[in-house]
Amino acid sequence: MTTFLLIRHGETDAVGKLLMAGRGLAAQPNGQAASGAIGATPGTPAVAGDLHKPLERARETAEAIARPHGLAVEPVDDLGEVRLGDWEGRAIADLDRDEEWRRYNVFRSGVRVPGGELMIETQTRMVRALTVLADRHRDESVAIVSHGDPLRCVIAHFLGIPLDLLLRFEISPAGVSVLEAGPWAPRLLCLNHSGEAAL
Repeated sequence: MTTFLLIRHGETDAVGKLLMAGRGLAAQPNGQAASGAIGATPGTPAVAGDLHKPLERARETAEAIARPHGLAVEPVDDLGEVRLGDWEGRAIADLDRDEEWRRYNVFRSGVRVPGGELMIETQTRMVRALTVLADRHRDESVAIVSHGDPLRCVIAHFLGIPLDLLLRFEISPAGVSVLEAGPWAPRLLCLNHSGEAAL
């Protein structure tokens, strides 16, 4: 069995305002502090594996978690942000006036981002990457640092939640969800914990 710590990057100035997707953006000091607390929490399973994603905000969060355990950060492209194509870098307030954006947010399973991904493509690559890591790290804990919607996709897959209902649960900056994956049905042990007793 592999225990995955599914961690969203720390807070940034763009959260809730801009779609940054593949663009680098540094985590704010409070986001870095929160991510450091995750790694230092007493009782947290040892992070025995890889920490992922090269974007600046995710990389900084991963490094803060990895440091107490003496681990390096390994980027894995399949664990990256939703590929937002033509919407990347746009303000959410501007997109709210776009009919296609509104359709996307109520019909995630069937609306392709202009120049980007279908949500099922995001979900497929995320689950594929976790499956490979589960085989490589049996009986270990692995921290995955990624982004809100990709982490929602993983949780939705393992809980059998339709992609059109993704926005019904929150994945906060520096929030931790814990997923056990093994030979039997996977189990979600914790969803979006952001306090000091995360695990």
